[in-house]
Amino acid sequence: MTTHLHILARRCWIFDLDGTLTVPVHDFPAIRSALGMTDSDADILRFLASLPPAEAAVRHARLIEIEYELAGRTAAAPGAGRLLDRLLRRGARVGILTRNTREIALHTLGQIGLKGYFSAADILGRDEAAPKPHPEGIEMLLSAWGSVPGETVMVGDYLFDLQVGRAAGTATIHVDSSCAFRWPELADMSVETLEELVDAMSEGE
Repeated sequence: MTTHLHILARRCWIFDLDGTLTVPVHDFPAIRSALGMTDSDADILRFLASLPPAEAAVRHARLIEIEYELAGRTAAAPGAGRLLDRLLRRGARVGILTRNTREIALHTLGQIGLKGYFSAADILGRDEAAPKPHPEGIEMLLSAWGSVPGETVMVGDYLFDLQVGRAAGTATIHVDSSCAFRWPELADMSVETLEELVDAMSEGE
């Protein structure tokens, strides 16, 4: 990990929420099925955006129901609190970029005990910015923070998180509890848990 100390020392950290700051509970094929999607790999938000407005509204409402139900079943990911404590102690800026809504993100953070680490303004969901992997959300956060991609890390568990970091020019950290690490070309660092990042930061001191 010592070769990654230049990444771990960066002052702006943007996190995905579900599966990154939380333990993974989302069964995306089941969610797609509940929304009436026939392609088990299709992008949910893109699919909803393709529907006539009235039909899209109904299915968006169903998606929100599902997301609230999932929020009630999750927990903080191992090391999440320790990492956020460490980042805030050293004066880092922290934000969340999620394909969920801001309201559900705040609800989830409250459920898992991490809400106090984030300003609501630094949590961007699908209604505040174009969904990942579009880089608009990162660009908005960095503009608000007066920062640049070279000072920033994007942390996530899925392809879109790594793609959005690459598109915005930030460093990327892939968190994968399965250790499959399916997109090595998009990740500057790969870890099994957030605890590994805290331990690596300690080693560098």
